[in-house]
Amino acid sequence: MSNIQEELKISLKLLKEEWREDLDQYRKKFLYTSISDKKVQGVCWYPVQIKKSKIGFGDRVLLELERFDTDQSHVFQSGKSVSIFSNHGDHQGQEYRVNAVINVVKKELMVVTLQNEEFPDWLEDGKIGVDLLFDEASYREMEHTLKAVIKAEKGRLGDLKEILLGGREASFSAKAFQKIPELNFSQNQALKLIDTAEDLAIIHGPPGTGKTTTLISAICQSLIKNRQILVCAPSNAAVDLLVEKLLDRGIDTLRIGHPARVDEKILSQTLDAKIAGHESYKDLKKLRKAAEEYRKLGRKYKRNFGPEERAQRKRLFDEASRIKEDAENLENYITYDVFQNTQVIASTLVGAANQVLKGIDFPLVFIDEAGQGLEAATWIPILKAKKVVMAGDHCQLPPTIKSYEAAKAGLSETLFEKAIKRQASAATMLTMQYRMPEVIMGFSSTQFYKGKLEAAENTLSHRLNEDEAVLEFIDTAGSGYSEHQEKESLSTLNAEEAKFTLSYLESLLKGVGIGKIKQENWNLGLISPYRAQIRKFQELIFESYQYPNIRSFAELLTVDSIDGFQGQERDIIVISLVRSNATGEIGFLSDTRRMNVALTRAKRKLVIIGDSATLSHHPFYNDLLAYVEANGEYKSIYEFIEF
Repeated sequence: MSNIQEELKISLKLLKEEWREDLDQYRKKFLYTSISDKKVQGVCWYPVQIKKSKIGFGDRVLLELERFDTDQSHVFQSGKSVSIFSNHGDHQGQEYRVNAVINVVKKELMVVTLQNEEFPDWLEDGKIGVDLLFDEASYREMEHTLKAVIKAEKGRLGDLKEILLGGREASFSAKAFQKIPELNFSQNQALKLIDTAEDLAIIHGPPGTGKTTTLISAICQSLIKNRQILVCAPSNAAVDLLVEKLLDRGIDTLRIGHPARVDEKILSQTLDAKIAGHESYKDLKKLRKAAEEYRKLGRKYKRNFGPEERAQRKRLFDEASRIKEDAENLENYITYDVFQNTQVIASTLVGAANQVLKGIDFPLVFIDEAGQGLEAATWIPILKAKKVVMAGDHCQLPPTIKSYEAAKAGLSETLFEKAIKRQASAATMLTMQYRMPEVIMGFSSTQFYKGKLEAAENTLSHRLNEDEAVLEFIDTAGSGYSEHQEKESLSTLNAEEAKFTLSYLESLLKGVGIGKIKQENWNLGLISPYRAQIRKFQELIFESYQYPNIRSFAELLTVDSIDGFQGQERDIIVISLVRSNATGEIGFLSDTRRMNVALTRAKRKLVIIGDSATLSHHPFYNDLLAYVEANGEYKSIYEFIEF
C-alpha cells in the first residue's frame, strides 16, 4: 500500500508540473502581448463580426462570428472556452468581456454559446474579438480527485485503488454466461469477463476489432441487472459516439455537458434539452418571467425615495426572491424526474464531476478510450463506481501532454496501461479485425499485438479493384524534397512532397475511376503527422486549380493530422511523412504508437510517402520498409517523375 501511495503522490506532483507548463505556454502565447501578436500565435481572432444570433437549448445565446484575416492559422477548437471582448469600453478605457464555449470552428467562421443567458448590449458597439481562455477548472478537478484517491484507505474507493494499481488481485464470480450469436468468440469472451468481474474488467481493442460494438453490447446487457450506469470517455467526440450507438439500441441516455461541446445530432439528449422538453417546463418559464418582472419593477425605484417607496421596493424584491425560489424547486424536480427516467448517464471524464452528479454513485462505470485519458482524469468517474470496466488500446495515441519532463517522468502512462500490466487476469484482447485486408493489418499486428490479430473474411473484398495493390510505399529518397519549418507555428512541412502526394492521389483516383469511386461512395483520408503539412494540403487543394479530381471529392475527403483520425476509418488513406534531412532526425515520428494509428485507418488501400534515407535510421521504419518490400509494393519516386 505504501508503494501505491507514493506512486499516487508522484502522479499528483507530475500533474502540477503539467498544469504549470500548460499555463506557462498559454501565458507566453497570450498574456502581455498585443492583439496583433496574439493573432500571429493563433489565440485571437480580431476583428470579428456577428453574422447571426439565436436562442438555443436551455435559452442559451448562440452567436455565429466571422473573421476577416482568414489567412492566419489558429488553435481554436470546438469545446474550448473563449472570451469575447469589445474595444468600445467605458470612459476609463476598460474592455468589456463575456465568456463563451465554441460549438464549431471553420476557417473563417466560429459558432459559440455564451455562458451568460443574455445578449450583452455592448456586443453591438465598437470592434469585437475572440480570445482563447486557459482551462484551469479541469486541472483543479483532477488535483482534487487525486488527493481524494490518496486519502482513501477504506470503502469502495480504497478497494478500487488497490486493485487498479496492482496492490491485490481483482476478483471474479463463477456465473453461467449466455453468449450473443452476433458477436465473435473474442467479443463474447470480453462480455463474459465484464459479467463475471466483481471489481474490474479491461477490454483491449486494437483497430477495427469492434471495440465500440462490444462495449455497447456490454452496456445493454448490464442494464438488465442495473437500473442506471455511468459511461465516460476522455473526449466529447468519443462520448457522443457512444450516446449515438446507445440511442440506436433504444437506451434512454442523458448526455451531461455544455451543449456547445455536444454533437448536434445528440443535442436532444442533453440536460438542457430534456428540461426544455419536460411537461412542467412551461410553468418553469412562467415563474422565471414573473421573477424577472418583479425585479424590474423593484429596480425602477431610484436612490432618493421615502419610506413607502422603500417598503414597496422591498416587497417587490421579496416577491421576486420567493418566485425565484419556487422556480429553483421546480427545476430541481424536473431534473430529478429526468434522472429517474434515464438508464445511461454519459459524460467526459472531467464532466463526471459535474454538479448535477454530486452525491450519485453507480453500480457500474464504463470508461471508453481509456488509453487516451490522463490518470488523474480517469479517477474522476471511478470515485462514483462500485465496479469499473475500461476499454481502449494503449498501443494507439496516448494523452496529449505539454510538459516533456512530466511525460518522461511517468505522466504519459495512463491508468489503463498500469491496470492492464498489473491485472492481467482482468484483461482480454479482441482479436478479430474487420477493417483492413491482412496485408495492411500484418505490420501493426506483429509490431504491437504479438501477431494475434486475424483479418475477418469480409476484408477479402476490401480492394479498389483486382489489379490495385492494397499497400504501397513511395520512397522520395534522392528527390531533393526537403523539410522546413513553418515560420508562425514552427511545425514542419515538406512543400514538394505535398505537391507530389496530391499529384499521386490525383492520378490514383483517375486510374481507379472517379465514377466508380463516387458510385461506391468510397471516402478518402489524407494524413500527415504535421499540422503545417495539413495546412499546405488544404491550401493546394482548395486555393489552386491544379487538382480538379481531388477537389471533386471535397465531401468524401478528410485532410487531417494523425490525432484527428483516431477512431476513424477511410477506404483510401494516403500518408505524407514529411521528414527528409541529412541527419536522420524524425522528431515525434519516433512515437510509434501515433504511427500505429495512421497505418490502421485504411479499408481498401494504404499509401505511405516518405524518405527512406531519413526514416530508416529508426528501427520501426526500417522494419516497415522491409515489410512493404515483402508484402506490398515498394516504389521509388523515380518511377513517377523526371528529374
